[in-house]
Amino acid sequence: MATAHQTAVDSDDGLVFPPEDLDQMLNLARFLEVHSEPGLLLGPDGEQVPLPEEVYRVLRQVAEAMREGNAISVAPTGLLLTTQEAADFLGVSRPTVVKLLEEGAIPFERPSRHRRVQLKELVAYQERRRTERRSTLNRFTEEASQSGLYDGTPEDYVTALKLARHRRAGSKGTS
Repeated sequence: MATAHQTAVDSDDGLVFPPEDLDQMLNLARFLEVHSEPGLLLGPDGEQVPLPEEVYRVLRQVAEAMREGNAISVAPTGLLLTTQEAADFLGVSRPTVVKLLEEGAIPFERPSRHRRVQLKELVAYQERRRTERRSTLNRFTEEASQSGLYDGTPEDYVTALKLARHRRAGSKGTS
């Protein structure tokens, strides 16, 4: 009889959960923290093979995520995902993903009648959104600082927020 853990490890989606006993994972994570350069992979027969730097970096990321109790799935960036898989990856609804695809925010392919999105395009979209949010936050922080909101009263903040919303609504109308 397969346990839920075994089922997840053996499933087609490649999702691997951390071991139930995290002691070995913690030992591995600690080992990788203090060793910054790749070493050797030792086989059960004693054969050794050098671990490439790229594989070592992935191993460190996997060990750290599992140490934190997260499940892991390693996938090639060229992997094609369905719109539902893309939605799950981004944490949004499938209709939202379809809208983003149709607006051109995320490139996609249509090898048949169904849209497919490369994983690397989703990662790039996430990074663009993260950069946009950071830029907007920095701009708002600068405006708040210039308006003296850090030294002001709550009423000053409410007034400035209304003004910023009014300016933002005005700029959207002129785009």
